[in-house]
Formats: sequence, structure tokens, C-alpha cells
Amino acid sequence: MNTIAKDCAVTLSYKLTTPQGKPLDAGTLAYLHGGYENIFPKVEAALEGQAVGHAATLQLAVEDAFGARDESLVRTIPKSEFPPGVKVGGQLQGLGQDGQPQVFNVVKIKGPEVHLDGNHPLAGQALVFSCKVTGVRAATPEEIAHRHVHGAHGHHH
Repeated sequence: MNTIAKDCAVTLSYKLTTPQGKPLDAGTLAYLHGGYENIFPKVEAALEGQAVGHAATLQLAVEDAFGARDESLVRTIPKSEFPPGVKVGGQLQGLGQDGQPQVFNVVKIKGPEVHLDGNHPLAGQALVFSCKVTGVRAATPEEIAHRHVHGAHGHHH
């Protein structure tokens, strides 16, 4: 299997920048192709049918990337309720509006208050995703069952 299709494990080297070219993130990632929500849908659509060596640069609007900011995910809690040792830039798990676990980023600690933000740090931003396909293989039945790639650059249990 040399081209990207449903149930392929795809490895990419990628770069994420702002539309102005400011670097945000870069590295290698592996994802399971075929609507498993392992990667931005617009990126997945652009890579469908491509092979190793294919390079793409995609402009991702806010809704194609991490979505709009949700101000209901911004909270202030009293420092007295805050676990010791967590610092600005750290993360805290709490419950979202729907009662599901939600990760909050600690954005600032101001006097007796701690400011938390449950939005992805890049929510509300348009992004540019540049990538090069470095590997394509058939996914294993286990990877398909788990809905993500295992191993080197994929998910570790």
C-alpha cells in the first residue's frame, strides 16, 4: 500500500506556524487515516491518495484548526482550592460544563486567585500546517480498533 487511504498509518514531519510565519510547533507525528479525528480534517482530505515524499502546506482557518475560543472554559478559582506545586503554564484536570473531564491550563496566579483556561492554547487562531509524508503503511487491526497509531510517533498506552 503506497498511497494514503482509509486505515493507513501515516507518518508526517510537520511545521505549524501563524499565518505571519511565526513558528508554533514542529516535529513528527503518526496518525490513522480515515476519519478517526487524529488530525485536522482539512489536512486529512489534502493527503488522501498521496504517497511518501508528498509535501503540502495548508492554510487552516480557525474552524479548521482548534476552533474558536470558548469563554465559558475560562475560570477563576480561589488559590486555597488549588493543588500545591502547580505553576503558571501547568495543567489541571477538572470537569467541564458537560461533566466530562476537561484539562485546564494555568494562565496566571494573581493574589488569592488562580486563572484557568480550558481552551486549547491555539484556539481562536488561524494556522498554517506544512507537512511532508515520510511513511505510509497499512494499520494493524489493533490500531484500527483503538482508532489511533501505536509505536514510534503514535500513541503509547
